[in-house]
Parts: sequence; C-alpha cells; structure tokens
Amino acid sequence: MTTIKDISNLIESIAPLSLQEGYDNAGLIVGDPSATVKGVLICLDSTEEVIDEAIKLNCNLVIAHHPIVFSGLKKLNGTNYVERTVIKAIKNDIAIYAAHTNLDNVWGGVNFKIAEKLGLVNCEILSSKQDLLRRLITFCPLEKAAEVRDALFKAGAGHIGKYDECSFNSEGMGTFKAGENTDPYVGKPGERHNEKELKIETIYPVYLENEIITALIKAHPYEEVAYDIIPLGNAFNRVGSGVIGELKEEENELDFLKRVKKTMNCGCIKYTGLLGKKVKKVAVCGGSGSFLLKNAINRGANVYISADFKYHEFFDAAQRLVIADIGHYESEQFTGEIFYTHIKEKFTTFAVHFSGINTNPINYL
Repeated sequence: MTTIKDISNLIESIAPLSLQEGYDNAGLIVGDPSATVKGVLICLDSTEEVIDEAIKLNCNLVIAHHPIVFSGLKKLNGTNYVERTVIKAIKNDIAIYAAHTNLDNVWGGVNFKIAEKLGLVNCEILSSKQDLLRRLITFCPLEKAAEVRDALFKAGAGHIGKYDECSFNSEGMGTFKAGENTDPYVGKPGERHNEKELKIETIYPVYLENEIITALIKAHPYEEVAYDIIPLGNAFNRVGSGVIGELKEEENELDFLKRVKKTMNCGCIKYTGLLGKKVKKVAVCGGSGSFLLKNAINRGANVYISADFKYHEFFDAAQRLVIADIGHYESEQFTGEIFYTHIKEKFTTFAVHFSGINTNPINYL
C-alpha cells in the first residue's frame, strides 16, 4: 500500500526540501506519514473549503503549492482560517503537504510550467542559485574506474550546464598498508602496497550528497574509500528563481499580452508602457517576482511576467522592457499539473483529483 511518506518522498525527489527559501514551510504540515493513501486532492491553497472537498471525495491527502502554515502556530482555537483549516484536517484524518519555493526553484518546476503554457523554448533559469555545488575527488584502481564513474553519474553527479557525465581523470600511484583484520582488494596486510590508480573528479549538487557517497562506496572495491568533498562557489544553472526563454515566432507586444491574458485566464493584466518592439525573449516568475526585475532586464527580456508588483516598482522597468503583472493566483494556477503528472506516473492504486475550488481571494470587475 502507498503511504503518505511514499508520496512525500516522490515530491521531494523532484523538489528537495533543502531548496526552499529560509522563510518557507514546505513539506508535510499536517498528518501521519505512515498512513495509507486513500485519495489525493491537488490544489494551490489548502483552505477550509478544500478540506471539505477532500472529505466528499474520500481523499486523505491534500497536496498544495502554498503552505497553510507559514510561521509557527502559537494557538489552535479556530480564530482564523489557518487554524480552522488545520483543525478540520486533523479531525478528519486528512494530511496536508506543501511544495512551495522548493518547487519554484527546481528545473521543471513552477516557472517551467508557466513557460510551457506560453510556448517558450530554449528555457533557462533566470537567476541561478550559488553555493549548491560540490566537487568530489576519489581514487580507485584502473580496472574499476569505469564502474565507479558510472555509479556516480547514475546517482546524479557530473552535470554541467547542458552536458552530463562530466568528469576529469588522471593517473597516479597510490600507496597504502593494510592493518590487522583487513581484507584488502589488492596487497597484503602489514605490507606497503603501490597501486596504479585513477583520480576521478566530478561535481554534484549538495542535495544529492547522501546518494552520491552511498553510490561511491557501494561501487568502489576498497574497504576504506578515500574521497574529498570541496564546496564550490559556482552558480548552479539547474536550480534558481524564474525562467527566461524565447517565443518560436516574434509577436507584437499588445498581441502577446492579449494571448497571455487568455492563456493564463487573467481577470486583468497590469502592465507598463508598450515600447513598440517585437516580443521575442520572455522572462517569467510565478508568484511575487519583483525581486527578479533587474535579472530580467540584464538578460535582455522584452517582457517580464510575474505578479504582486508595487506601484513604484513599475517605474523600475525604465522603458527597457514591459512588466506584465498577471496576478499571483493566475501565475501559479497550473502548478497542480506538476504534482498530478509525477504521482500518476508512479502510483496507480488511488484516485488523484484536481480541486474544483477557486481559492483566489481576488476578484475583478
């Protein structure tokens, strides 16, 4: 039987919790991870109405993009919608899981879904994360080098930009003397042994470190595996905020904005003055994305699509691009499709539903 923990593990293999921002609260917020999944309800916001919907559909797991609890609850007496939602979920044995900024930051996450809907190609992370890469250096006998490399690559090491299975290899002479009660792969206990070895260097993202080291030790023939881990300051272009891509064909600014409004089901779009230029390069960021405006300008975007811009922030476009504020809910409304696709590919023993509740707190006339 599939447990809530199984679903959590799947989501976290796609969007590791370590990639969430410091202010966030992604993960299993309410519920017993060992409980068997009866049904899954996917939503953007886990509100009281969504919990009622889960009850009607016999779903005991609600998966949301936004965490219902952002900061610690000091009381639980139902005085606000957050407390009432949590109380109702607990009373009805319904678990609530959220994947928020960790899903924003990953390749194939929220912003890539927006880019997909808008038909963008040649997509890249708009602002890559720093300090997420490590260099692994290890040494092994020549005849086992291919096996060790393959194990490291399979575990997720060796990815640089659009290239995979990257490593640097150099031959050298290793020495060691096996102690008592050892069973060395080569050499004899108590005697110094010289062995031609290959030094293998490769890189990996820090959130895969446990998997990488486990794979190394399992594939390596030595009882004691020598390896070094070195932190790198390089930007990791597979993780970060926002996405920038290109339209297959240039479009007029107003025509493009009208298409965005229709595609993203927007009540309205707030936008800066049109520049009379063709739209080719587009930057996007789901949710509150004003912090990426300078990145979008520096990367040469013609239009930047996001939400929650303040009045004075619209001036910062400075006639260098068009800001298109499409609304927070509108920008993230298709996030559930990411959850649905991965869950349906992996599990088939329970129903997965999209919530029919519109949780957007904003209305338009």
